[in-house]
Amino acid sequence: MNIAHRIAEVARVFPDKKSVVFSKRVGHDYEYPFYTFREFETRSNQIANFLENHGVKPGMRVLLFVKPCLDFSVITFSLFKMGAIPVLIDPGMGMKNLLRSVKQVRPDVLISIGAVHWVRRILRDSFKSIKIHISLNEVWGKTHYLYKNLGSYSKEYTPLEVSHDTHAAILFTSGGTGIPKGVIYTHGILNAQTESLQKMFSLDETQVDLPGFALFALFTLAMGMTSVIPDMDPTRPSQCDPKKIIANINSHQATFVAGSPAIWKRVGEYCSKHQITLPSVKHVVMFGAPVRTEIHQLLEHIIPNGDTFTPYGATEFLPVALISGSEILNLHQHKMNNGGGVCLGKVVSPVQIKIMKVSDIPESGIHELPTNTPGEIVVTGPQVTPGYFEMADETNKAKIKIGQTLWHRMGDLGYLDEENNLWFLGRKGHRVELANETLYSISVESFYNQHPEVSRTSLVSLVREGRVAAGLVIERHDHQTKASAQFIHEISNITRKNGLQDKVVEFFLHPSFPVDVRHNIKIDRVKLGQWATGSKGWSLRKQNG
Repeated sequence: MNIAHRIAEVARVFPDKKSVVFSKRVGHDYEYPFYTFREFETRSNQIANFLENHGVKPGMRVLLFVKPCLDFSVITFSLFKMGAIPVLIDPGMGMKNLLRSVKQVRPDVLISIGAVHWVRRILRDSFKSIKIHISLNEVWGKTHYLYKNLGSYSKEYTPLEVSHDTHAAILFTSGGTGIPKGVIYTHGILNAQTESLQKMFSLDETQVDLPGFALFALFTLAMGMTSVIPDMDPTRPSQCDPKKIIANINSHQATFVAGSPAIWKRVGEYCSKHQITLPSVKHVVMFGAPVRTEIHQLLEHIIPNGDTFTPYGATEFLPVALISGSEILNLHQHKMNNGGGVCLGKVVSPVQIKIMKVSDIPESGIHELPTNTPGEIVVTGPQVTPGYFEMADETNKAKIKIGQTLWHRMGDLGYLDEENNLWFLGRKGHRVELANETLYSISVESFYNQHPEVSRTSLVSLVREGRVAAGLVIERHDHQTKASAQFIHEISNITRKNGLQDKVVEFFLHPSFPVDVRHNIKIDRVKLGQWATGSKGWSLRKQNG
């Protein structure tokens, strides 16, 4: 089924219900322009007719650079209807990665704000595959203005009939743990994800969504939920203004809020300081990086009628597993704070999961490991993406086909406990292989993250005297880069108390950790390792000597 059929059905059943709402700041107040589902459907039909009239055809790859606005989701569903393939690239990944991604995916069509059309005229080589140029602003040249006479186009459009395997979209990874890769989505996968997320959180048309990550609105709109676009820069979630987010939530009595933990940490701290609660919120859904227990603790009193949730997944496979904050705090907090990793909860049906022997090369089979044995997380289910667009080597590294079943290697390390809970120990590329033992980033860092002056830590791999050694980079709350004797003593005590004195031997203070561009929360441990290799810290071995 074409994923766009879902919007048409909601528009038929709830035509006057608000679909997408935009938070428009006017002075010190807000205006909230919106489309009803009937308006959403008719406008997407008109845009589909406009695009078809200007040469856009099924199967064409359409590079979409549109800021969050009323029409972002409308345009995306217009492309779904046509059988065209929206290509979504995170603009925050940096110009070099962005241009490389555009060149690699070879789009046929560009739909963007006017500024991008100026850029593509200068950087012609990366955009040379594009044949049709469409702008949301009036620009000169052969670029078509999307809103020119848009109202004259038919309000009727029959969505293209597609199969389960018909390509629906190409969503690029952020490149936070490697080069950005274009993940192929099919209509079957989008439908499976929508159904899975709806079932996980018991979502329906009575609820209101506030997505801190714009793409999440595509799923909730397909469920018939109202989606309120918050007043924030989606490329800088860690810099959001909590007062604005709170105002947007309260104005619409949002029940389902989602996005980076960086957003909800800022909102939670502001609410705690000013004794504010958010009684309408039933679900605070955080994803993009492991969520520490203190964030769950921070939010539990702010949402008296709800709970926090941390679904596990990736661009290549979503969702995999789910756990609530209340379950973490009541059952798993002690283990998480003492080296056990981060509990990700139970696998979401009908997803299947295995823990396989760690390997850094392509594999044709799965060497499954027993309970409580750390290894590499591999998953399969209806949401498994087929691969990366025209990146055969990367696809071969990430996928394992056994018979007719395709498994995806998550690139993460973890284990299943005796109750079949999934535990996360860190990225495969972030493990430190010592001579006689493997150290896992999340496990080691948990001991140090509880120090009251520590904001976060990063386990890094160092090469010293021809051997691999483990170091720990620390970011303090006060961002100091000089360690006092007392602080060094306390860090040393944590190291010895947890039996790490012969494993983690060098320590560094860093003013502010580099993080991923998408969620502003995932630590770039590779970059920190490179920094630490050329930096001066303090050595536990010298202290012992």
